[in-house]
Amino acid sequence: MVTLRHQKRGAGDEVRLRAMNQIVAVLLTAVLGVIGFLAAGSVAHSASQTSATISLRMTKLGRILVNSRGHTLYLFLKDRNGRSACSGTCARFWPPLLSRGRPTAGPGVKPSLLGTTSRSNGTLQVTYNGHPLYSYALDKRTGQTNGEGSSNFGAKWYAVSASGAAVVKAPTTTTTTTTGCAYPPCP
Repeated sequence: MVTLRHQKRGAGDEVRLRAMNQIVAVLLTAVLGVIGFLAAGSVAHSASQTSATISLRMTKLGRILVNSRGHTLYLFLKDRNGRSACSGTCARFWPPLLSRGRPTAGPGVKPSLLGTTSRSNGTLQVTYNGHPLYSYALDKRTGQTNGEGSSNFGAKWYAVSASGAAVVKAPTTTTTTTTGCAYPPCP
């Protein structure tokens, strides 16, 4: 006859078993978290690094360049030789228009004027007529031109025309003419 012996488990054995279960649960959660983080980072990187499309839009400044969301694109007068002079805090307020490949020209945009330049961090920034392009963080809706003519980070910022030139908003002036006659009818 076979005799089965049951080993008595003490309180210490149960504590060790619970501790092992908790360690396994924490490790499993950590592994799944790392996998999720890597997957999310890969998706975010591919979403932020796409080929940029530049279009024209009618605004109060006239027809100007806009990004794929309809936000105004600006040039920075401090940029020289097609190279960006805006990084760090400047780039947080004036995000550069980045592209993974050759940018796409929308209707009215001249493909021959589109290009890219390498930024100091190795990313490609879209250029138009040799000017690196930026959006403005305070332009929240399509067609806004809040950055036009502002003097931030050492130089002026202007929207960009279809020809690739700065759109300089002319100041509005009122002209008053006098004839020297106080009351009509005047001679």
